Amino acid sequence: MRKKLIAGNWKMNGSVAANEALVEGLLAGIGTPVCQVGLCVPSVYLAQCQALVAGSVIELGAQDVSQHERGAFTGEVSCAMLKEFGVRYCLVGHSERRQYHFETDAVVAAKAQRALACGITPIVCVGETLAEREAGKTEEVVKRQLAAVIHANGHCISEIVVAYEPIWAIGTGKTASSEQAQQVHAVLRSQLQAASNQAGRIQILYGGSMNAANAAQLLAQPDIDGGLVGGAALKASEFLSIIACTH
Repeated sequence: MRKKLIAGNWKMNGSVAANEALVEGLLAGIGTPVCQVGLCVPSVYLAQCQALVAGSVIELGAQDVSQHERGAFTGEVSCAMLKEFGVRYCLVGHSERRQYHFETDAVVAAKAQRALACGITPIVCVGETLAEREAGKTEEVVKRQLAAVIHANGHCISEIVVAYEPIWAIGTGKTASSEQAQQVHAVLRSQLQAASNQAGRIQILYGGSMNAANAAQLLAQPDIDGGLVGGAALKASEFLSIIACTH
């Protein structure tokens, strides 16, 4: 039985004061959740958030990692650096990184490999644009993106988390229906099963505008093992409501 994971992605939001208020609000209401909970925060706030969540059920996540181990890569953050701040999860290949920073499938696969080598769980993001969906290419796109990661990390692919994030549903208020999301999750599950006999343990999250109103229906699907939550993760009450849907 796969445990559910609810991971918040703060994106480029936050301040020292706002972070403290948000995490304190979460800790005040989270109790003992039946799911795993992670917060993927901007790298400049890792030290602050490490202290804020210390000893709690909330685990720390990063939003990106360098594909390089060390060296002359100004502005990059290595997995060894993340590890020093107690980072458990790291997003790789988020659609915004692919779109705005031109990250290729090969770069995403290398980042996942680097995270795994440091004992950090990569949350590998895959997803299609609206044009790709309308052209009937959803399965082709997500399978290609995941195949690169499987190829580079085949022997330890069961250690990753996958997040399906339809790009047309990120920050738009649009959400894939639970049936649409489940269909793609099932495709990804099948692809993972073909690659590893441990695929049944891999969590596949939904990441397209999950909120308190739609979380329960999405999380009830057999192959949706949690959520990668954006805007709703910036409000303690809404994030806690999503966590409560895993009960």
